[in-house]
Amino acid sequence: MKKIFYIVLDGLGDMPVDELGGKTPLEAAHTPNMDLLAKEGAQGIIYPVEKGVAPESDIAVISLLGYDAHKLYTGRGPLESFAEGIEVKDGDLALRVNFATLQAGTDNILDRRVGRNLSTAEATELCSEINRKVRLKEADFIFKNTIGHRGVLVIKKQGKLSGWITNTDPAYDREGVFGIAKEKFENFLLKAKPMPGYQDKEGAILAADLLNEFTRQSHKVLEDSLVNQQRKKEGKIPGNLILSRDAGDRLPKFRPIKEVTGIDFGCFVQMPVEKGIALLCGMKVVEVPLPSGDVEKDYKLWAAKAKEVICQYGGLYIHIKGPDEPAHDGDFMKKKESIEEIDKFFFSNLLSGIEKKDYVIAVTADHSTVCKVKAHTADPVPVLISAPGLKDSTQSFSEIEARKGSIGELLGRELIYKLGDLARG
Repeated sequence: MKKIFYIVLDGLGDMPVDELGGKTPLEAAHTPNMDLLAKEGAQGIIYPVEKGVAPESDIAVISLLGYDAHKLYTGRGPLESFAEGIEVKDGDLALRVNFATLQAGTDNILDRRVGRNLSTAEATELCSEINRKVRLKEADFIFKNTIGHRGVLVIKKQGKLSGWITNTDPAYDREGVFGIAKEKFENFLLKAKPMPGYQDKEGAILAADLLNEFTRQSHKVLEDSLVNQQRKKEGKIPGNLILSRDAGDRLPKFRPIKEVTGIDFGCFVQMPVEKGIALLCGMKVVEVPLPSGDVEKDYKLWAAKAKEVICQYGGLYIHIKGPDEPAHDGDFMKKKESIEEIDKFFFSNLLSGIEKKDYVIAVTADHSTVCKVKAHTADPVPVLISAPGLKDSTQSFSEIEARKGSIGELLGRELIYKLGDLARG
């Protein structure tokens, strides 16, 4: 049986950019290693969850691992909280949060991510202050920062809280249990409310009230924080607000991925949400250092580690964050450069010295993050598969070439089964 390298480049898909000669960042990027895989293999397009859905990474990853997110998903908050080692019992309210910047005396959000320059060390200090000084009247909470401006919040109370509440983060909406990134929004702090159908449910009313209380109290603590006073002196914007989204009140229950696919997968993941999903579906997380800021060093290390440990597994799921962040910032040049760095430093080293006939290598994305709108969209993403006996006439890895490929259209949850069939074939 062949080994599988299943590689997901976060936010890779995009739309044509005038400044790139009408090409997408992927089409404009110099990617000789991924292009070679495309020439030797075949391409197609994937709707990560389903047509018409602009997914967040969590439901996209659940789908790409072969599960039906509609049946299993319980919110991003429980996934990320679990990944951080926080116990989430049924009836606990768990949320994904961001440190953000609120204009003094208003509900106007100046920056949803504190300029992307809040260090993990600063966030840890701010988190410690909140845990020391905020006291909710009717509940306890666990607040933990994760990476940079990101964090998680779990509110616990005797009796059950409901995750059916709206976000305080204006950039994300909810369609049922799914979190949906908005393409356009007014950048104002929102109050959490029970969702339609839950306005008279005590668990949702109380959950919304507690979250709003936490938001108010934590804002006051952060406004007075020495960390933020120092940031202002340095000409930086303060992290004086906690934005919350994607509430859930229980963990999802996955069948182990080995039972579902017949393949024992390990994984490399960078972000808490991917780690939470991996652990809950029974994948072993291969530990690698957190990103150092030196992408050449990091990607070479990941490639070397992947080749070292693949013998222990039937396949490795490798999720690389690179292209997503610059796309959210609308920086198409940086997104193009990120794709080129992944090709040059990760793929060149992964492919060096391996016998490709012994592997199934798939490269795709969890969603399109379109630079023009700085958000996830419902556009499909390209997929290439390099496997013995699988070849079409496509010549380079790109959105436009993928549409010509022999793989055709797939839903995200179908891909992993196709890879399994190719590995066994």
